[in-house]
Amino acid sequence: MNKELNEFERFVIENKGTERPYTGEYNEHFSPGRYVCKRCSAPLYSSEHKFESHCGWPAFDDEIPGAVERVPDADSRRTEIVCANCKAHLGHVFEGEYLTEKNLRHCVNSVSMVFESADERGNYHKAE
Repeated sequence: MNKELNEFERFVIENKGTERPYTGEYNEHFSPGRYVCKRCSAPLYSSEHKFESHCGWPAFDDEIPGAVERVPDADSRRTEIVCANCKAHLGHVFEGEYLTEKNLRHCVNSVSMVFESADERGNYHKAE
């Protein structure tokens, strides 16, 4: 079931827009938990794969298996990433930058995700 989106969320998630660098709520967010799709709530990324890339957007060097699809971008130079479940635009993936051992950076719009914190038992809770 898809969540109702506001105008800016639709611009990014449905129209493949982007938020300005260093403005997203999760850019400098490093709490334990997971990030789920804003539109359909499918789990996308674990906080253990988030890293500081100094690019202005949240960065991850891995996704939850099967959660993210790669699509050639319209400009033929980049690779778009979308939610595998609902096809919501997340951002772009880059290889060859050597920022982590995995040599992979998922550059994701904060507005495309919702963070769920993890408790000591490994249960997830949406932030209030």
